[in-house]
Amino acid sequence: PREAQARFLMAVAQADAGRAADATTTLRGLIADFPELPEPRNNLAVLYAAQGNYPLARAELELALAAAPDYAVARENLGDVYARMAAAEYERAAALDKANANAARKLKQVRDLLAAR
Repeated sequence: PREAQARFLMAVAQADAGRAADATTTLRGLIADFPELPEPRNNLAVLYAAQGNYPLARAELELALAAAPDYAVARENLGDVYARMAAAEYERAAALDKANANAARKLKQVRDLLAAR
Protein backbone atom coordinates (compact mmCIF):
# COMPACT_ATOMS: atom_id res chain seq x y z
CA PRO A 1 0.00 0.00 0.00
CA ARG A 2 2.88 2.46 0.62
CA GLU A 3 4.69 1.57 -2.61
CA ALA A 4 3.81 4.48 -4.88
CA GLN A 5 5.42 3.07 -8.04
CA ALA A 6 3.56 -0.25 -7.77
CA ARG A 7 0.25 1.52 -7.26
CA PHE A 8 0.95 3.83 -10.18
CA LEU A 9 1.73 0.86 -12.44
CA MET A 10 -1.46 -0.82 -11.27
CA ALA A 11 -3.45 2.28 -12.29
CA VAL A 12 -1.74 2.28 -15.70
CA ALA A 13 -2.59 -1.40 -16.15
CA GLN A 14 -6.19 -0.77 -15.12
CA ALA A 15 -6.50 2.09 -17.61
CA ASP A 16 -4.88 0.02 -20.37
CA ALA A 17 -7.37 -2.79 -19.64
CA GLY A 18 -10.29 -0.40 -20.12
CA ARG A 19 -11.05 -0.19 -16.41
CA ALA A 20 -11.07 3.61 -16.20
CA ALA A 21 -13.18 3.72 -13.04
CA ASP A 22 -10.74 1.44 -11.20
CA ALA A 23 -7.77 3.42 -12.50
CA THR A 24 -9.40 6.66 -11.35
CA THR A 25 -9.95 5.23 -7.87
CA THR A 26 -6.36 3.97 -7.68
CA LEU A 27 -4.94 7.31 -8.85
CA ARG A 28 -7.10 9.30 -6.42
CA GLY A 29 -5.85 7.12 -3.56
CA LEU A 30 -2.28 7.56 -4.72
CA ILE A 31 -2.74 11.35 -4.88
CA ALA A 32 -4.21 11.35 -1.38
CA ASP A 33 -1.19 9.47 -0.03
CA PHE A 34 1.47 11.19 -2.16
CA PRO A 35 0.17 14.65 -3.14
CA GLU A 36 3.66 15.78 -4.15
CA LEU A 37 3.86 13.33 -7.09
CA PRO A 38 2.87 14.88 -10.43
CA GLU A 39 2.55 11.64 -12.44
CA PRO A 40 -0.68 10.36 -10.85
CA ARG A 41 -2.29 13.77 -11.42
CA ASN A 42 -1.20 13.74 -15.05
CA ASN A 43 -2.64 10.27 -15.60
CA LEU A 44 -5.85 11.17 -13.79
CA ALA A 45 -6.14 14.21 -16.04
CA VAL A 46 -5.79 11.97 -19.10
CA LEU A 47 -8.67 9.84 -17.83
CA TYR A 48 -10.81 12.92 -17.20
CA ALA A 49 -10.02 14.27 -20.67
CA ALA A 50 -10.97 10.95 -22.25
CA GLN A 51 -14.36 11.34 -20.56
CA GLY A 52 -14.68 14.87 -21.93
CA ASN A 53 -14.30 16.44 -18.50
CA TYR A 54 -11.81 19.09 -19.55
CA PRO A 55 -12.21 21.39 -16.53
CA LEU A 56 -11.22 18.58 -14.14
CA ALA A 57 -8.42 17.51 -16.47
CA ARG A 58 -7.10 21.07 -16.57
CA ALA A 59 -7.23 21.37 -12.78
CA GLU A 60 -5.27 18.14 -12.28
CA LEU A 61 -2.66 19.15 -14.84
CA GLU A 62 -2.22 22.55 -13.22
CA LEU A 63 -1.63 20.83 -9.88
CA ALA A 64 0.85 18.44 -11.49
CA LEU A 65 2.72 21.40 -12.98
CA ALA A 66 2.70 23.25 -9.68
CA ALA A 67 4.57 20.28 -8.22
CA ALA A 68 6.88 19.85 -11.24
CA PRO A 69 6.98 22.90 -13.55
CA ASP A 70 9.37 21.15 -15.97
CA TYR A 71 7.12 18.11 -16.48
CA ALA A 72 6.93 18.23 -20.28
CA VAL A 73 4.30 15.50 -20.71
CA ALA A 74 1.89 17.33 -18.41
CA ARG A 75 2.55 20.57 -20.33
CA GLU A 76 1.74 18.84 -23.60
CA ASN A 77 -1.40 17.29 -22.11
CA LEU A 78 -2.48 20.70 -20.81
CA GLY A 79 -2.05 22.08 -24.33
CA ASP A 80 -4.23 19.26 -25.66
CA VAL A 81 -6.90 20.00 -23.06
CA TYR A 82 -6.88 23.69 -23.97
CA ALA A 83 -7.13 22.79 -27.66
CA ARG A 84 -10.13 20.55 -27.01
CA MET A 85 -11.76 23.26 -24.92
CA ALA A 86 -11.11 25.76 -27.72
CA ALA A 87 -12.64 23.40 -30.29
CA ALA A 88 -15.78 23.08 -28.17
CA GLU A 89 -16.13 26.86 -27.89
CA TYR A 90 -15.50 27.45 -31.61
CA GLU A 91 -18.08 24.77 -32.37
CA ARG A 92 -20.62 26.52 -30.14
CA ALA A 93 -19.84 29.88 -31.74
CA ALA A 94 -20.21 28.45 -35.25
CA ALA A 95 -23.51 26.81 -34.32
CA LEU A 96 -24.87 30.04 -32.84
CA ASP A 97 -23.83 32.15 -35.83
CA LYS A 98 -23.72 30.14 -39.05
CA ALA A 99 -22.41 33.20 -40.92
CA ASN A 100 -19.37 33.46 -38.65
CA ALA A 101 -16.63 32.33 -41.01
CA ASN A 102 -13.92 33.08 -38.44
CA ALA A 103 -15.32 30.62 -35.91
CA ALA A 104 -15.67 27.92 -38.58
CA ARG A 105 -12.10 28.54 -39.80
CA LYS A 106 -10.69 28.42 -36.27
CA LEU A 107 -12.65 25.28 -35.51
CA LYS A 108 -11.15 23.61 -38.58
CA GLN A 109 -7.65 24.70 -37.56
CA VAL A 110 -8.01 23.30 -34.05
CA ARG A 111 -9.52 20.07 -35.33
CA ASP A 112 -6.65 19.71 -37.81
CA LEU A 113 -4.19 20.30 -34.97
CA LEU A 114 -5.86 17.65 -32.82
CA ALA A 115 -6.00 15.19 -35.72
CA ALA A 116 -2.27 15.59 -36.31
CA ARG A 117 -1.58 14.24 -32.87
